[in-house]
Amino acid sequence: MPLFSPVHISLVVGITALAVLLAVLCRQGRISRTGVRLLLGCVLAGNELIWWAFRYSHEGLKVSQNLPLQLCDLTVWMTVLACLTLSPLAAEFAYFVGLIAAGMSILTPDPDLCSAWPSYPAIYFFVGHGGIVIAAAVLVFGGITQLRPGAVWRVFNLLVLYVAAIGTFNMVYEANYMYLCRRPWYPSLLDLMGPWPINILAAAPLSLALFCLLWLPIRSREREFESPPVEQVNTAA
Repeated sequence: MPLFSPVHISLVVGITALAVLLAVLCRQGRISRTGVRLLLGCVLAGNELIWWAFRYSHEGLKVSQNLPLQLCDLTVWMTVLACLTLSPLAAEFAYFVGLIAAGMSILTPDPDLCSAWPSYPAIYFFVGHGGIVIAAAVLVFGGITQLRPGAVWRVFNLLVLYVAAIGTFNMVYEANYMYLCRRPWYPSLLDLMGPWPINILAAAPLSLALFCLLWLPIRSREREFESPPVEQVNTAA
């Protein structure tokens, strides 16, 4: 599937439209918020479990190549946790990291998985990454959960810790998870950040800046969360 081909653009538009539609319907109370989040969590979890059973049955286990250690592997399970349990930290991680990492993956999909449509690897890829984006949007903009003050730095620090752990793993096992040792061979956002390791250093402030941008739409909700209800103010007076 060529990058930005009619099929690719249709998938991106479809995922975006579904995220907006479900978020609006949930926020307006037209559909069950509990039912939607549980369905999204189960779909994401089932999609992952089936994929890894399929992949290992064909490739076997290769420590340096096919462990579920990519950033989106962590993000999908944090999103599942957020959908099924409403864990505040999981929801925050799904929102910031999910929208950015999974969103960028949808825009620049891995050709190894998405070379042909509709192959099973390609379907898995867009269901998984698209599901992360949809679930994160529904959880936050659908009024299902509310991000806590300090979420930007909390998620950023967790992301830095994960990158450090994966970087150490890469050095020990000569792997390249999260593309920390070399860029992917196909076009990606990393191409705009210079050669390795400059691109890794540039990714940190860029990620933080994107986190801050994602925080802007919900700043008003944060202030509302911190302010006492009108009835409470009147009672106190």
